[in-house]
Amino acid sequence: MKFRFQSLLFLFSVLSLTVQSQDWRDGMENIIYAPRYFGPSGFPIPELRKSTVTNRFEMEVRGEYHSYSGDKTKDLFARIMIPIVKEKAAIEISAVVFEDYKLTPETKEERFAADTESPISYNGDVIVSTFFQLLKKPELMDIMVSMNLKTASGGRLVDARFTDAASYWFDLTVGRKLYNNEEENAYISMQGMAGFYCWMTNDRVHRQNDAFHYGIGFTANYKNLSLQSDFSGFHGYKDNGDRPMILRNNLTYEYKKNGLSFRYYHGMKDRLYETYTLGYIRYL
Repeated sequence: MKFRFQSLLFLFSVLSLTVQSQDWRDGMENIIYAPRYFGPSGFPIPELRKSTVTNRFEMEVRGEYHSYSGDKTKDLFARIMIPIVKEKAAIEISAVVFEDYKLTPETKEERFAADTESPISYNGDVIVSTFFQLLKKPELMDIMVSMNLKTASGGRLVDARFTDAASYWFDLTVGRKLYNNEEENAYISMQGMAGFYCWMTNDRVHRQNDAFHYGIGFTANYKNLSLQSDFSGFHGYKDNGDRPMILRNNLTYEYKKNGLSFRYYHGMKDRLYETYTLGYIRYL
């Protein structure tokens, strides 16, 4: 009799776990594939770069803190920039190496997430970007194009952290120096960016969402100190939380091939987060 009771209890436990697992899968079908309903790194907003391809090898690691009322996220981000042809072409590989988060019950319900925090460790998506210099005429303008692919390597789709689906974007960046003093290594430049952004969704009818993405900003440099500010975003066609905007500010100090970077991002519309980062860059 005791054996039968233990067997029934074990069978009930297994069935309960199976039902819970199935509930998670059912909930994942309801997840909205848009920046408003994912973690801060689930849909990268294309970054406005300088309009020239770097000729330096760069390695960066930075800690990031993303905050809004329903989600507190901390992550570790790393990237490597590799020049291929001097001042003509380069490739960059970047990724969220580790992420930790805590959601409120209200945000968990809004996103159809399974948990308010991850019971396991996980990593984010790997992004591969290539840059090509089309034109470099300081007296006129500089033009650079980039092609970017986000892989489906990120984890915790069940909590709407990363999409487990590929996306890509192409853009063209145009820039011009408004002021230049080579003796002081001082300049002010303006950049503008426009491109096409596409990502896969879980919608059985519309399998992908397309967006126009954009950015405009300035770079000010004096000796070893640089400040970059830009307003960027993208505009999806579904209007289901797919129109994020962001104001970025990046202050960098360089000393003997070492860089220290502090960033502050202010999210708007479908970008819900305030972001603070501190990074270390090694230039070679």
